[in-house]
Amino acid sequence: MTIRLASYNIHKCLGLDRRRRPGRIVAVLNALQADIVALQEVDHRLAPRRAALPRALVSHETDLTVLPFALGEASLGWHGQVILVRRKVTVTATLRLQLPGLEPRGAVLAELALPGGAALRVVGVHLGLVRRYRLMQLDAIRVALSRRAPMATVILGDFNEWSQGGGTATLGAEFRVHAPGPSFPALRPVAALDRIALGPGLHLHAAGVLRAAPARIASDHLPVWADLAVDREVTPAPAAGAAG
Repeated sequence: MTIRLASYNIHKCLGLDRRRRPGRIVAVLNALQADIVALQEVDHRLAPRRAALPRALVSHETDLTVLPFALGEASLGWHGQVILVRRKVTVTATLRLQLPGLEPRGAVLAELALPGGAALRVVGVHLGLVRRYRLMQLDAIRVALSRRAPMATVILGDFNEWSQGGGTATLGAEFRVHAPGPSFPALRPVAALDRIALGPGLHLHAAGVLRAAPARIASDHLPVWADLAVDREVTPAPAAGAAG
């Protein structure tokens, strides 16, 4: 089957016009027509990290469900991140991953049953600003994945990586990293910071960057999307640290 995934750093709903308008973010989410969306910067930075994107707005104005990563009622996500899924997608597990680094970082993981019977694991990330820590964070994700059952897995989000080909080596050869196109800064994008890493069992059909209004002004990032085919069965990958 084919399914659409998207990733969007919503910049706490603060647009390039310096106005905080969650409704514009919701309009972009609806325009993406994605089945699964990883969002970054959904909460304000300071404790209690209140949601910048209201949960009720997502529930009432989209066909997407907010997965339960927040630690309290005030926040929408964890470390500012959340995964949204269409109501036809069944959630079988969710997990918060604490990541190493100088600045607090984490990843969110959801295991899903798709219409048609395929299973998909989605990891949403917002990696650190320093490459050394980004490599450590990706390695921590790889190790965490090696401890779970084999499943088609995609890692997507704001990788904060400015180079076109580097910065993801610690994921290993199992993952193929795609940059759908320049997504930052939104008005005149030059950097492909938002990326999608595909593991075994996933096949990329198409990918791109949503540039239509109001995406050009709603955040400092543009959203990226990918249409994937998902295999029903996935061959187990070698355990972390095993010889290839």
